[in-house]
Amino acid sequence: MSNKTAVPDNSENHLVVFQEKAIRRTWHAEEWWFSVVDVCGVLTESSDAGAYWRKLKQRLGAEGNEPVTFCHGLKLEAPDGKQRVTDCANTEGLFRIIQSIPSPKAEPFKRWLAQVGYERVKEIENPELASIRARELYQSKGYPQAWIEKRLRSISIRGELTDEWKARGVQEGKEYSILTSEIARATFGVTPNAHSRLKGLDKVKTGNNLRDHMTDLELIFTMLGEAGTTEIARRKDAVGFVDNRSAAKEGGTIAGDARKALEAKSGKPVVSGENYLPPAKRKGVAKK
Repeated sequence: MSNKTAVPDNSENHLVVFQEKAIRRTWHAEEWWFSVVDVCGVLTESSDAGAYWRKLKQRLGAEGNEPVTFCHGLKLEAPDGKQRVTDCANTEGLFRIIQSIPSPKAEPFKRWLAQVGYERVKEIENPELASIRARELYQSKGYPQAWIEKRLRSISIRGELTDEWKARGVQEGKEYSILTSEIARATFGVTPNAHSRLKGLDKVKTGNNLRDHMTDLELIFTMLGEAGTTEIARRKDAVGFVDNRSAAKEGGTIAGDARKALEAKSGKPVVSGENYLPPAKRKGVAKK
């Protein structure tokens, strides 16, 4: 059964957006931890947010406000798709950092940060709020209602799968990523990275989750592959990474065979370059 109070290992849960800028985050020690470099980039609009943060760390240390006391090195997904150790701070730590950054965005960012933390607490108390909030977000972006329902269902199925992986000894992070790629490759015949490139998501800023740009059929086959993987893992009582990798390939193959059968009958490929990017960002990208 799905643990409703856990944060699913979906990339959309690991990104939040402030004024159209993506900020990476990870769930650690029962709270959200945010990428300090991303926050510095948002507040300063620096061309090199990493360098800005390194200088700020030195200044804070010289002032006796040692960042090591409120920052932790946690693994986050880098632009190249790899998990890399990144300086992260929780809500309290970010408030301390924000005070040291002169920016007109500081106050609205503080309010946004407080709201993000508050929403998570309320969602733990009432998990249905997470679905309501996601539905409202997609509606505000102009997604069709039928697509929204499929997307929310896909999030639920993904959460059930990652709960199963966790219970069966699969390690979050790299192993989850590898298993996800195995399912996707068997389902669509392309890796998630290649699928993203086809949709032109590599040409725009980070924060564009592949699944938020899938067509209805792509979402349906994604759900089939992940739901099939969950059932196979249970039936085989898969334990550890190797067993679950085999289940992932089998689950993805089931969805892949169904996709090929549909393509043979319809004469149209399921994998599509269509996306939901705003018109201004679609230059050189396949359009919906």
